[in-house]
Amino acid sequence: MKNIGFKVIASIALFGCWYYGAQALAASGDPTSSKAKQDPGSRGFIFETNRDDIVAKAKKEGKLRVMSSLDPGSFKPMADSFKKKYPFIDVYMHEMTGTEAIQRFLLELKAGTVKEWDVGHASEDHYNDFAAHAMKFDILGMAEQGILKINPKMVDPDNRTIVAMASGLCAIAYNRGRLAPDRVPNQLEDILRPEFKGRKFVVDVRPHCMAALMASQGEEWVINYARKIKEQEPVWVRGNTRALTAIAVGEYVLHQLTNYHSCVRATWKDKSKSLACKVIEPVSVRIQEPDFVLKSAANPYAALLFLEHHASPEGQKILDDIEPLKSSIFTQGEVSKIVQGKKASINDFRTYHKTPNWMKLILEAYGFPKAEIR
Repeated sequence: MKNIGFKVIASIALFGCWYYGAQALAASGDPTSSKAKQDPGSRGFIFETNRDDIVAKAKKEGKLRVMSSLDPGSFKPMADSFKKKYPFIDVYMHEMTGTEAIQRFLLELKAGTVKEWDVGHASEDHYNDFAAHAMKFDILGMAEQGILKINPKMVDPDNRTIVAMASGLCAIAYNRGRLAPDRVPNQLEDILRPEFKGRKFVVDVRPHCMAALMASQGEEWVINYARKIKEQEPVWVRGNTRALTAIAVGEYVLHQLTNYHSCVRATWKDKSKSLACKVIEPVSVRIQEPDFVLKSAANPYAALLFLEHHASPEGQKILDDIEPLKSSIFTQGEVSKIVQGKKASINDFRTYHKTPNWMKLILEAYGFPKAEIR
């Protein structure tokens, strides 16, 4: 009886080894994707193990509809360069800018009425709400495995579904005729000099650039700096175009912090050549254009390729040439070259969700001012 019992136990043990070994072998499947599929972060996500399969599925879809917050001037070059790679995909891009348009699109997403769009934009003001409507592609995992040619740093590590295509680099703007070269600020604290007090410079009341500084400088430093800015009695503004025009014509000496790409674009139109842009330290940089494949997308694989194309050297060059100078800090574009060697504060996906609250704290330090330039 003891021998029989031993044989039964041995048989059960051998069967267990065979069964669990077979299960492990079956679960491994494609060896190139086993690591990604075992990653707890990728569970429940769609993970394509072969880029050729993505292209084949996109070819079968044959079309793509993109809701974009890029400058419309970038649409045709971006679409043309994409079609050069994938001539079998018909692509159409539509502009989505402004608070009302963003809120309306979000309401339509929540109501389930969005059917015609494949790519959406996750506005920072409603980031988590938009993220909830992203198709669960494990873009991060596919980027890390090299299946999608996207720098993993451009992908939200928590949601894994959203890619920040661009960067917002900030700078001062000043009038060459009103500010001697040796008096141009080299760092943010220089703007606190007595010579700039009393409505000499402008400050934006939508403080994206200031908020990005909190990523490395900390809340206390930025809030104290914001209070000192208020004591300088600046002119409060909203938006770049009118403020930069006022500086170009000499109405004000400088802009405390503005979008570098907006400033450069304004210099193209400044016939007097009085307007100048300068990146000063600590450099304020924030991720921009966070886009995703919509959960309701009819052409999700074409959308994946489009996100990848934005992150490619060709796509990034378009952002630098036309936006301009708006490439991702995480690529080899012009923005990373400008920032190289400088002390920078980068508001990336680790801190991006804090942006609305950071801006609120800064406005409180400013005293909740209202724009004055009309």
